[in-house]
Amino acid sequence: MYTQLTQEERYQIQALMKAGHNQTEIAKILGRHKSTVSRELRRNRGLRGYRPKQAHRLSVERRQSKSQPRIATTHWERVEHLLREDWSPEQISLWLCNEADIQISHEWIYQYVLQNKSMGGNLYRHLRCQKQRRKRYGSYSRRGQLINRVSIDERPAVVDERSRFGDWELDTIIDLPPASGPV
Repeated sequence: MYTQLTQEERYQIQALMKAGHNQTEIAKILGRHKSTVSRELRRNRGLRGYRPKQAHRLSVERRQSKSQPRIATTHWERVEHLLREDWSPEQISLWLCNEADIQISHEWIYQYVLQNKSMGGNLYRHLRCQKQRRKRYGSYSRRGQLINRVSIDERPAVVDERSRFGDWELDTIIDLPPASGPV
């Protein structure tokens, strides 16, 4: 499993570089992949070379900037208010885009509603369509599943006698020999 480089590892990288080790050797010494060391040096090298304190600060800043939500909580509060007024996610998305210049897709709103439902909320009750939402990507495999099927072991004993019309089974697939000659 990948873990972030620690500040101590960054100091080790600097010391090993000063000792004349290349990136592959540094990676082996640290027990890291060589691409991790390469990425660290590429991302965090300043005008005065690689400095571990600066590198750690830049890394922490990058991590914190990614943890900020793309959509502010005030916008989600507005979305919740409109949902409780029984607006559809499509209407909310278009209205926010046109009136408030806020970009939230209807799919994000549906995901927000489902997340709210999984946490015990009741926003899903304000959706117009109460059917279970379809899975958007990928598919559930339904091949070979017959509705109300009965196992062959549970068929009546009279079927084994083959005395009635419809009790006989036969293979209806015809196997043709391969065609000879150019195709």
